[in-house]
Amino acid sequence: MKRYTDLTDDDGELIVKASRKIVTHYLNNESFEFDDSFKKKFSFISGIFVTLMKQNDLRGCIGYPISDKELYTTLEDSAVAAATKDPRFPPLTKEELTEINFEVTILSEPEKISVNNPKEYPSKINIGKDGLIIKSSFSSGLLLPQVPIEYGWNEEEFLEHTCQKAGLEKNSWLSKDVTIEKFQGIVFAEESPNGKVVRKL
Repeated sequence: MKRYTDLTDDDGELIVKASRKIVTHYLNNESFEFDDSFKKKFSFISGIFVTLMKQNDLRGCIGYPISDKELYTTLEDSAVAAATKDPRFPPLTKEELTEINFEVTILSEPEKISVNNPKEYPSKINIGKDGLIIKSSFSSGLLLPQVPIEYGWNEEEFLEHTCQKAGLEKNSWLSKDVTIEKFQGIVFAEESPNGKVVRKL
């Protein structure tokens, strides 16, 4: 069965273009249906995130680190949610579509980072390859692999910002009361709105 690591650049182009079509149809109150070849090609199970960028600023990002649905279904759910349900932003309007770059990250399954001492966490993280999930009793935060590259963070800064995403103090990663997981991702994105799709990671 196909896995996320088997995805080609052509696959990435299909996925990103599909995410734009999904949102465009949704905002125009039009029905959308994948063709059978797309469903067959992307019927494997994988976590996925859809990110919307507007003039280099985040405009929405929603996804699922773990999914029990086929990738094409998770893609549709994530694309619509990124455009309309990210609580940090108002819903996207169809007039904005010409200003939006679509980006899709396909994820590996998260795995717990095991350490004897929390100070070992930075040495277990590969910037530019790993994304992070930090969980406490009542909250969790996730940052995708491309985020520390975009902001120029080192491993400790990446941990700190993931803690803050979870609503925790930035040094909470040093506590034994949190669980830290990492995952990998393949990132495909438009270079410009509705433009060429490239592989970022």
